[in-house]
Amino acid sequence: MDTIIGNLALGFNTAMSLQNLGLCFIGCLVGTLIGVLPGVGPIATIAMLLPITFGIDPTGALIMLAGIYYGAQYGGSTTAILVNIPGEATSVVTTLDGHQMAKQGRAGVALGVAAIGSFFAGTVATIVIAALGLPLTKLALLFGPAEYFSLMVMGLVCAIVLARGSIVKAIAMIVFGLLLSTVGTDLETGEDRMTMGIAELSDGVDFAVLAMGIFGFAEIIRNLENVETRDVVRNKIGRLLPGWQDIKDSAMPVLRGTGIGAILGILPGNGAVLGPFASYTIEKKIAKDPSRFGKGAIEGVAGPEAANNAGAQTAFIPLLTLGIPPNAVMALMVGAMTIHGIIPGPQVMTKNPELFWGMVASMWIGNLMLLIINLPLVGIWVRLLKVPYRLLFPAILIFCCIGIYSINNSVSDVLGTAFFGFIGFTLIKFGFEPAPMLLGFVLGKLMEEKLRQALIISRGSFETFIDRPISLGLLVVAVILLVLALLPSIQKGRDEVFTE
Repeated sequence: MDTIIGNLALGFNTAMSLQNLGLCFIGCLVGTLIGVLPGVGPIATIAMLLPITFGIDPTGALIMLAGIYYGAQYGGSTTAILVNIPGEATSVVTTLDGHQMAKQGRAGVALGVAAIGSFFAGTVATIVIAALGLPLTKLALLFGPAEYFSLMVMGLVCAIVLARGSIVKAIAMIVFGLLLSTVGTDLETGEDRMTMGIAELSDGVDFAVLAMGIFGFAEIIRNLENVETRDVVRNKIGRLLPGWQDIKDSAMPVLRGTGIGAILGILPGNGAVLGPFASYTIEKKIAKDPSRFGKGAIEGVAGPEAANNAGAQTAFIPLLTLGIPPNAVMALMVGAMTIHGIIPGPQVMTKNPELFWGMVASMWIGNLMLLIINLPLVGIWVRLLKVPYRLLFPAILIFCCIGIYSINNSVSDVLGTAFFGFIGFTLIKFGFEPAPMLLGFVLGKLMEEKLRQALIISRGSFETFIDRPISLGLLVVAVILLVLALLPSIQKGRDEVFTE
């Protein structure tokens, strides 16, 4: 206990510096903004802002990027309630009852409950990260190359199981990402691989170019296809603070949602996205009158919003302790860390304790900032919702081009981003989800490195992966998950869940 308190004191000391407080505020503000504006999303925004972090110290850069991620969860609920459009994937469930409450003149109460529930869930998630950080890091230090390789295999299998759409397509995207990670110079032989004679590819595919193309440019092109329709609530927003009865009705859903979100957020393969769906389903099943759901039930806002924010923050646990990104946003965070020369994993806590605990402490500060940003400024967010997409998207595109050019002052980087934008748009059109590809790309180099190290230690014997108990256990879990997901009955149920 004393160790945790001491570590948190170090974290708050780091996070409370003037620069880090400013970066945390900027991250939360930008996160709320992109959450409010449907069609952008945290993945695209973080990909766009990666070039800006080059000139900032690593701790400040990661605090800002983390603020964008969990800030988007808050902003996404605002647009879900007021416009009936989820600003973020995890806010889809909030539209069901949140917008109905707004139509009934209770938009303020819905926004207030969402913000308070999110703050509580974020606070609990911060405590969970602080409590689990040290034990998991000690466990990770017991891992050798074979265990790390098996852990990453299991992570990729989870990404396949939890990806939307066809499992075959998800596997194809993982393999595509792994293949892209092999482009460039072989670390052992020094020979070029899969570069097709293009000199710019000798150092491999640039992470920022790939991420910004697949998630930035492609997302903009996809949104230009959609007809612009916004059902902005005409009623007054009303009081923001919920009444005593609203608090009583929301208390238990918030507690349950926090627990569900915190657990699912740790799972590799974007388990955080499932948190709000699971919370809504449970609240509806245990309700005395399930018919109220979809007609403005406050429990349908409180539970999913708490699960949403708890999952967003506990997703940092596998990233910071094991170096394994559980979703596409965390994969971008890995990219940001490697850009700054930081190797994700257990060494972060031992070699960069200020960064680890500074990020943990900044999450609580960020949640407090978001509570202040979201409720009093709700009028500004409503006005921003009226900004037409035809003005918004060209501005984003110009910003993307300037950002990607500024990395290496290279026109080829801009052209590469446009190329991957076209690839990303094509994949989306054919029903392929790009997120597993980014996970495969980020983990590919590390998997190859650990595979080679394990084989060198075992003198070329693949038996090393089943001789070591932890490695064998992880591989068995991966195989079981994949087999279960491929069973027709399970696959049908999985498809129904994602459709709903």
